Amino acid sequence: MNDLFSLSKGAGKDSKRTSSGPSGKYTARDIEVLEGLEPVRRRPGMYIGGVDENGLHHLAAEILDNAMDEAVAGYASRIEMSLAADGSLTIDDNGRGIPVDKHPKCKNRSALEVILTTLHSGAKFSDKVYHTAGGLHGVGASVVNALSERLTVEVARDGHLWSQSFERGIAKGKLKDAGVVRNRRGTKITFWPDTKIFGEGARFRPARLYRMARSKAYLFRGVEIRWECDPKLLGKDAAVPTSETLHFSGGLADYLAAELGERTTATPAPFAGRVSLPGQRGEAEWAVAWPTEGDARLMSSYCNTVPTPGGGTHVQGLRNALAKGLRAYGELIGNRRVAQVMPEDVVDSTSAVLSVFIPEPLFHGQTKDKLGNPEAAKLVEQVVRDHFDHWLSGAPDMANGLLEFVIQRAEERLARKADKDVARKTATRKLRLPGKLADCSRTDAKGTELLLVEGDSAGGTAKQARNRETQAVLPLRGKILNVASAASGKMQANQEISDLLLALGCQTGERYKEGELRYEKVIIMTDADVDGAHIASLLMTFFYRQLPGLIRDGHLYLAMPPLYRLTHGATTVYARDDAHKDQLLKTTFAGHGGAARKVEISRFKGLGEMPAAQLKSTTMDPAQRTLLRVVVADGRRRQTDDLVERLMGRKPELRLEFIQEHAPEVEDLDV
Repeated sequence: MNDLFSLSKGAGKDSKRTSSGPSGKYTARDIEVLEGLEPVRRRPGMYIGGVDENGLHHLAAEILDNAMDEAVAGYASRIEMSLAADGSLTIDDNGRGIPVDKHPKCKNRSALEVILTTLHSGAKFSDKVYHTAGGLHGVGASVVNALSERLTVEVARDGHLWSQSFERGIAKGKLKDAGVVRNRRGTKITFWPDTKIFGEGARFRPARLYRMARSKAYLFRGVEIRWECDPKLLGKDAAVPTSETLHFSGGLADYLAAELGERTTATPAPFAGRVSLPGQRGEAEWAVAWPTEGDARLMSSYCNTVPTPGGGTHVQGLRNALAKGLRAYGELIGNRRVAQVMPEDVVDSTSAVLSVFIPEPLFHGQTKDKLGNPEAAKLVEQVVRDHFDHWLSGAPDMANGLLEFVIQRAEERLARKADKDVARKTATRKLRLPGKLADCSRTDAKGTELLLVEGDSAGGTAKQARNRETQAVLPLRGKILNVASAASGKMQANQEISDLLLALGCQTGERYKEGELRYEKVIIMTDADVDGAHIASLLMTFFYRQLPGLIRDGHLYLAMPPLYRLTHGATTVYARDDAHKDQLLKTTFAGHGGAARKVEISRFKGLGEMPAAQLKSTTMDPAQRTLLRVVVADGRRRQTDDLVERLMGRKPELRLEFIQEHAPEVEDLDV
């Protein structure tokens, strides 16, 4: 054992001597001091998030943000953004121009050179020059310079034009006076991203730069942005123009309208506004809509014109204002169903744009993805909530429509939760089936049927008459819940609906999958009287609202049981209704010389009163029965929605209106 230990110990020493890893020595000589812009080139990801496409375009955002700061401060009204064929980007503004005089702490260098070659240098650490600004750390322009193969800057200031050139962050000569200029002012920067940093194939994407410029024009109404792009760079991208002047007097309302396009919304106009923030120099602007179709989710947020894709405290303030405001309105008008509404029901169905301007923003990191000012949440919530309350109370019809839309989203959320509960109870296609379901023996869905019958009595007869291999029977207790007028919580608690969903094996709404359906046909089989028709209507409403995919895929049917049995001698026929009975009396029995008066007519009280053999031959035998398939006519989805809402929805006045409209069409009313 000792020999083994010694051998192991010796091997360890030899491995250290031959290792090419770090030396064990650690002295002051190992401490590097990176000067100037060298830290940026060594660790670019720390400043721009990475050297991928996002990091490349972050360079453009930094220079554009500086120009926008001049515009927001009131000194620039025009910004030009131009992408050249050689890959260079030029951003030119007509602001005050970067100062070119000697810097007091760096007497041999101009302020312009200091800004472009020294980290944490700039005029935005206090509010003396800019009340609000997107650039806060004094690193934006210098980082762009450090990561550019070349950068040239021209400054028109006090009637003179000044210029200077840089390569990879190092000045190539002193600042030059290029002579007297008239009718020109501001800063013009042109730069070529360094391929050693971003790779040989790195190029700006015109579409991304164009969207960036367009969004800035929306965010600040007082600026005009002129976009230019060499046609060679566009290729087949027809959505990006070669040149365009971007100016939007409507601000964020115009922005949202362009994003929504022709999509319909729950309110006729968006909820939009712009207001000064209380107690400080700053403002908030927003535009919010609730699309009724397509993917609604859009939340674009900005602080001092800088995009904050990660959201932050200002977005939280907007969410709180919308959710609390709509719930408060629902409680004010006495809508009890609003109690089930959660903040996500109000906010996650919105398309919204939010912009704030505040003096001291606390961004998360140099890339500024998220705003962290705690006070921003309270300030935004306060001003937006006040305007939202007035907006809702000023248009009750619109507010009620929006409230109904959001309540439906809440009910859909609860339905999805119930679906997940059902899914958790499912084990490899073996469902916990309802006890009163008489299932068929065939395991494959093809060729099978689920018969939904009215009551236990009819269920017992149907179970005797069925084909046990292919036909399953589920008795339902009388009239099921009207899902078009009931709250979602009531629907989830309804045992009949729960049993039906378990028997079907599939989930509701968008989670419906045809492959999960346990039967090829779902057949509503109710009595042939008025009550039976009502129960069938309730079931069709359930399927239309909760399982529209089942109807779309052609799986829902109506059975056609007889209401009358007509017998004369050896002849027996069945009639679906009174009209059919009269027709049979005039046709089938008319040739017997007055035999119609001797026909024995019996009326079935219900499916449960029929002998099993008769129910099978008239209603359940595929070779003899008649089925009606339930379909929604092409192009009539909207009309069907309106009709279901009028006849089965929560507003009885709509049903009364329908009855009054169609009363003249009634020819014979049996009372």
